[in-house]
Amino acid sequence: MEQMSLFDNREQTTPLASRVRPVSLEEFVGQEHLLGPGKMLRQLIERDQISSMIFWGPPGVGKTTLASIIAGRTKADFINFSAVTSGIKEIREVMNQAENSRRMGIRTVLFVDEIHRFNKAQQDAFLPYVEKGSIILIGATTENPSFEINGALLSRCKVFVLKALEEKDLVKLLKQALKHPSGFGKQQVRITEDQLTAIAAFANGDARTALNTLEMAVLNGEISPEGITVTDEGLAQCISRKSLLYDKTGEEHYNLISALHKSMRNSDPDAAIYWMCRMLEGGENPLYIARRLIRFASEDVGMADSNALQVAVAAYQACHFLGMPECDVHLTHAVTYLAMAPKSNALYTACEECKRDVRNHRAEPVPLWLRNAPTKLMKELDYGRGYQYAHDTGEKLTNMECLPESLRGREYYHPTGEGAEAAVSEKLEQVKAWKREHRGET
Repeated sequence: MEQMSLFDNREQTTPLASRVRPVSLEEFVGQEHLLGPGKMLRQLIERDQISSMIFWGPPGVGKTTLASIIAGRTKADFINFSAVTSGIKEIREVMNQAENSRRMGIRTVLFVDEIHRFNKAQQDAFLPYVEKGSIILIGATTENPSFEINGALLSRCKVFVLKALEEKDLVKLLKQALKHPSGFGKQQVRITEDQLTAIAAFANGDARTALNTLEMAVLNGEISPEGITVTDEGLAQCISRKSLLYDKTGEEHYNLISALHKSMRNSDPDAAIYWMCRMLEGGENPLYIARRLIRFASEDVGMADSNALQVAVAAYQACHFLGMPECDVHLTHAVTYLAMAPKSNALYTACEECKRDVRNHRAEPVPLWLRNAPTKLMKELDYGRGYQYAHDTGEKLTNMECLPESLRGREYYHPTGEGAEAAVSEKLEQVKAWKREHRGET
């Protein structure tokens, strides 16, 4: 005879998040900007007037749940389709089925989870059926649709952005699960408000993570005749390490590096250190961060503090020598230095402006006086004739023109008055004034 336990129930073999999944808009938690009273998506669902749409948001915010709510309310055939397990053959079979239903006056709503996993050819297979109304497509994705969904298909879909749930929303969801008959409503579970808040904070906006953590905490609670008590010690083991949302090849990767750059540019070392640590905790390669710091040192600090480039390069070398976790302090050193350094983007703007001229002007030959003449023929062709050697002058300057004729007088570098660049600005103005004088310019 098998030993029975408190949790011997067929229902309990299904994860809590699936057992307590909301089946109506009234039970749904969060996304008030889309589903609050009078909001567009709520009205479309309530009136059963949905059109093709994309749900875009991080994991665990209700994309699939919304699709299931629509499935329960719509008068159309509802087909659940997975981009992970389906290919072109399956797509065509479903499309043919939907086309036959359309001819009989029946709508088909096709929900595609993780639609970003489909390649271009697979996404293109939906397009003609969306265009003629054979299907109403609802796609769910964690990736930016602008990058992952074909433009033609995306233009025919309304994109709804779902946000990470707030802690108060997650606490509300957890309390619902504790009372839900398919959750822990049939059991006496003792858990404090502080413990629920701790789970919500750990979940980082992800409802699935919150419910899975609650389930783990209850399953590992202390059992007594009065019920199950979740202890602080048991909960601590369930939330010992937060799983940060970070995809090293996805949009969040670029969002975080953007936040790091802009925090340093705004001379905010605290925010810069925070975003850097977020990247490291998410598993980012420290050498990638160090490379971005090297770029920043010249792009945003430049001549205002040329030591910034040396600090950034040294941080890269330290990361290469030590690796994680030891090199985190070296990255912190460099991030803080760059955030506090005087800022100048003069080098960046000079480079960008010059590149535009290089692209937009014809490639003029190098002036003869700037060419070397290592052979007799080159000398006979006047290579090097008229060259002025600056070291032969007392000022170490000549009035020789070094730009091509069509760009004569063009200026790219405009130093600022920040940090050490103030002295550079003064020096450059003196050089320009001397050249104007000796060229007879006013």
